[in-house]
Amino acid sequence: MLIRPRSAITVLPALVAVTGYAVMWLGYRDGWHWLDSVDASSLHALYDVGIKHPSWVRFWEVASSACGPTAFRLVGAVAVAVELVKRRVRAALFLVVSIEFSGFVTEVAKDLAGRPRPVTALANTSSSSFPSGHALAVMVGVLALLTVLLPMMSQAMGVVAVVGGALIVVAVGFGRVALNLHHPSDVVAGWALGYLYFVVCAWLFRPPPVITRG
Repeated sequence: MLIRPRSAITVLPALVAVTGYAVMWLGYRDGWHWLDSVDASSLHALYDVGIKHPSWVRFWEVASSACGPTAFRLVGAVAVAVELVKRRVRAALFLVVSIEFSGFVTEVAKDLAGRPRPVTALANTSSSSFPSGHALAVMVGVLALLTVLLPMMSQAMGVVAVVGGALIVVAVGFGRVALNLHHPSDVVAGWALGYLYFVVCAWLFRPPPVITRG
């Protein structure tokens, strides 16, 4: 029987995520100088790198696709099928709602903010900028898959999976800024909202607890 993942969800990280998203959103909306400065300086520095090194741009385009929302939705669909075969219906529903439906959360948040993309974008994309859909979807995807898969792994494999997942989250977020497709604040907001959405899904569906086997 599925139980509430108390180790996966704590109050403090959720409060940090709420605060982080609120700060990024208010900072963009009200034009806070320090946030504008961080966003602008980061984009400028990475734009210069991209202009001088086209292979840098191609690398991050490939990385964003290989580890992006579509890739996680495909992996999530496979995981859902496996859980259904094992008759773990609640875990399957958790994966469907968290991973497959995260795009709806992104679109609602983007429509509410309506932030334009950076004018220095080094790749083509659609939709608005805030929050980063890649950052949100990858955060949700990594956390949801880890929640379901960690109980099946040894302790050593669990550590590798957690570290690998964290690296993917950070790399994809950095890549969106490297391509000048998002401001850093968009990425931080995407991570924060993604974590919050994961928390809600985990609370609703009570997936297995995050524990590892020795």
